Amino acid sequence: MSSLRLRRAAFAELTPFELYGLCRLRVDVFVVEQECPYPELDGRDTEPTTEHLWYEVDGTVAATIRVLDDGATRAIGRVATAAGHRGRGLAAKLMEEGIASYGGGPITLGAQAHLEGWYERFGFRRSGPGYVEDGIPHVPMRREPA
Repeated sequence: MSSLRLRRAAFAELTPFELYGLCRLRVDVFVVEQECPYPELDGRDTEPTTEHLWYEVDGTVAATIRVLDDGATRAIGRVATAAGHRGRGLAAKLMEEGIASYGGGPITLGAQAHLEGWYERFGFRRSGPGYVEDGIPHVPMRREPA
């Protein structure tokens, strides 16, 4: 990879170009690739306690996650990697970074069901019955502090 760079910022710290890159990647993956029209802009990105983490390669967003503050827990979501950057472990590195930053308390997430095993690698365990969100099977997962 050329110039891989880890970035993190609250919404208010994002430049318009960074915000566009993050939203573009998430829409490309979740709406276009997975053919799932859903409200990508859900209002949670702008919360002052939300943190966006991403990898840039040569100035382009290659992978991203966001970490939400849900009070007693943090929630990791919007885990996405651009098609041309998959297979390089970027999402895994972002998960590890998010856990390192927020793993002092419980972390939750809503995993697409086929990725349950992938999230288990990071210490997440199913925490309830499966459900369907926007036509895609999901499972709730939770990671307790070490």
